[in-house]
Amino acid sequence: MPAPRPAGHELDAPPWSRVEGTLLSTARAVRRAYDAALARAGVNLSEASVLAHLQDGGPLTQTELARRIGTGRARLGAWIDGLVDKGAVVRRPDPSDRRVWNVALTDAGRELWAETARIDRSIRRVLRDGTTGEDRARLDALLTVINRNADSLTSPNG
Repeated sequence: MPAPRPAGHELDAPPWSRVEGTLLSTARAVRRAYDAALARAGVNLSEASVLAHLQDGGPLTQTELARRIGTGRARLGAWIDGLVDKGAVVRRPDPSDRRVWNVALTDAGRELWAETARIDRSIRRVLRDGTTGEDRARLDALLTVINRNADSLTSPNG
């Protein structure tokens, strides 16, 4: 028989007051902050992520972009469609495989990426207010472990 938990143990707390509830609530708040700020530039966080990956990686296939962002190709396709409509990206046939399309930034897309990067820096300054580099490093390490543990719950072997 396992040892009894001390009174007030976090597993006895209601779901909304456990660390996981705080994590989910924080993730939603951060997402809302990014989407509200990025809306002024005409994009959302998902579209800004596509722009950032294309800026960093050059033209990429939709499959590679989906892998880097961690989403499905169909969902990514909708984001790309929106960015094509805004003139920020183009799809071009891959020169070595005509079945594959590469996605690339346009000049307007590079300008839009630069604007989203400025917005990101501004948001990060506010989000990090009152924290130290050491705080953020510890948080990053903890979130990496939690992320890995969460992924294990949905993996084929989980």
